Amino acid sequence: MTERPELDELPDDFTRVLCVVAHPDDLEYGTSAAVDRWTKAGKTVTYFLLTRGEAGIDTMQPATAGPLREQEERDGAATVGVTEVDFADYRDGHVEYGLGLRRDIAREIRRRRPELVVTGDYHDRFGGGAPNQADHRAVGLATLDACADAGNRWIFPELSAEGFEPWAGVKLVGFAGSPQPTHYVDLAGHFEAAVASLEAHREYNAALGPDFPAPRDIIQMVLGGGGEAAGVEHALLLDVVQRR
Repeated sequence: MTERPELDELPDDFTRVLCVVAHPDDLEYGTSAAVDRWTKAGKTVTYFLLTRGEAGIDTMQPATAGPLREQEERDGAATVGVTEVDFADYRDGHVEYGLGLRRDIAREIRRRRPELVVTGDYHDRFGGGAPNQADHRAVGLATLDACADAGNRWIFPELSAEGFEPWAGVKLVGFAGSPQPTHYVDLAGHFEAAVASLEAHREYNAALGPDFPAPRDIIQMVLGGGGEAAGVEHALLLDVVQRR
């Protein structure tokens, strides 16, 4: 019998959450169930996406796919109670770790002033062993560093000149899809919301073809597997860095 990893339940003592990812649909593979739990509990959750996912549909030109996928992301976010969805202008597939990326994420952290930041994993493989994509890795690592940058007045002083004063209030940074999770979010009652949020990406899902697992099946794999590890029915697993 496989032993379950030692997992702690994610503390619930926060009021504002910022989710930072590379592409539309990144949050809909399970994280959106936790978002649904948080918004229904009265917490404020906002999304910040670095690209519009314009390179994600092989049969559609990027100029067409970008606006379509942006709208699908807004639709998916709305199903879990998120109305504030912002996009940067990075090119899909070309996101590179660096000072510019850290600065743009730090700016959004200062704007939103969250206590919890959730992003994707920055390792080369996901928890299941599948290879992680370059944009995901760059955004995950830059987000971790930007949480510190956001609280330091002297790393990006131009942000203060723009009107974004330092914010050192990020207490927790959670990485979804990590091969080494430390915490879980119990998602009893939030499975269907996660399915609906992924189903909102209609054109993207259709382009994946009939052999690709349906949204409900994917969400069950992610959250059901997380639940098995945590000892509950459905759970989101996170690798959590506690900053304070």
